[in-house]
Amino acid sequence: MRVLIASTQGAGHFNPLRPFLAALTRRGDEALLVVPPLLAGTAEATGHPFRIGADPPAEELAAIWQRFQMVPQAEAAVLANREIFGRLDTAAMLPALEEACDTWRPDLVLRDPCEYASAVAADRRGIPHAQVAISLASAEAYSLDLAAPVLEPYGAGMVRRIRSSPYLTRFPAALDPSPYAVTRRYGLGPTLPSEPLPDWWSGDRTPLVYVTFGSVTGGLSIGTPTVRGAIAAVTGLPLRVLVTVGDAPDATALGPLPANVHVEAWVSQETVLGHAAAVVCHGGSGTTVGALAAGVPVVVVPLFSDHFANARWVAAAGAGLVVEPAAGSTRALGALADEDVPSLRAAIGTVLADATYRRAARRIAAGMRALPTVDDVLADLATAAGGPAARGR
Repeated sequence: MRVLIASTQGAGHFNPLRPFLAALTRRGDEALLVVPPLLAGTAEATGHPFRIGADPPAEELAAIWQRFQMVPQAEAAVLANREIFGRLDTAAMLPALEEACDTWRPDLVLRDPCEYASAVAADRRGIPHAQVAISLASAEAYSLDLAAPVLEPYGAGMVRRIRSSPYLTRFPAALDPSPYAVTRRYGLGPTLPSEPLPDWWSGDRTPLVYVTFGSVTGGLSIGTPTVRGAIAAVTGLPLRVLVTVGDAPDATALGPLPANVHVEAWVSQETVLGHAAAVVCHGGSGTTVGALAAGVPVVVVPLFSDHFANARWVAAAGAGLVVEPAAGSTRALGALADEDVPSLRAAIGTVLADATYRRAARRIAAGMRALPTVDDVLADLATAAGGPAARGR
């Protein structure tokens, strides 16, 4: 079977596709990645063939991101989902994806839910396509609703057909009811032993707290202040703290670091989670799901997008706490403000001291491990797609 993999540029959007790439390799199937320019290095590192699409016009994209940081949450969601993912990214990536479908002729397309060009290209050619969730099903459905006005012109009924395509998710049904008619849930199997972390804390063996605000936040104006606030919240606590900031921010802008805090651009999440006692994050799906799949409780500081829905999910499951803006907070677009620091510090202490949060996270992890495997889901998709013979190659 030939499977085309398509993603937008965020690491949190691409990473859920990685288990499917690994499963395709195990099955002996062929995979082709089609990604935007910023994912070229990531695609190359997978060892699979890849093709690079185009970026949207830089000035137009920059203007939208500038507005994104200044407007209320509801308007920001429209800008991200309709204007960026739905309109600009789809138009930019569609030529490369149509060319790949015509010349490589995949039997199946697997896509990041925010990558719509591959769905359009596949739909126009009658190629089965499925989306690999990055967030809660309700959040994914809302994102598609927002993008619908700019997607429907690509073909009458396009949005309905995207919505009716298989929806593949790591989230367990008890915590994430799905509005998608065809929903397949999968687990990632048992957690492998973690590699040791470098001894950045000179032999200290106090509990490790992992702090990350994802791959997008660092490029926004709220990135550095939010990381600074998180560092202030853990300063002086009897903890080891690892902070990852991504490629965009200049770590020197964070100022002097306390002795218990170490900052890196990137560290393998799987490695860190094997050692972490708690995770502090923005509620991005990759970090949130990864932490809970590893049985690690979470303290969420929601910033934008699906972060608020994920934060509510974590709190309802009893697997962590949410740090809402303090009374009188100057938090803009969710950015962590100085007056929010005491609340974050208290939440970290509570999650570490009260074992019920870790027990809840471990229950979720056990439920996720009990789901069908990625290999099982791929086998079903392959049967439904029919393979090369059914497609007349």
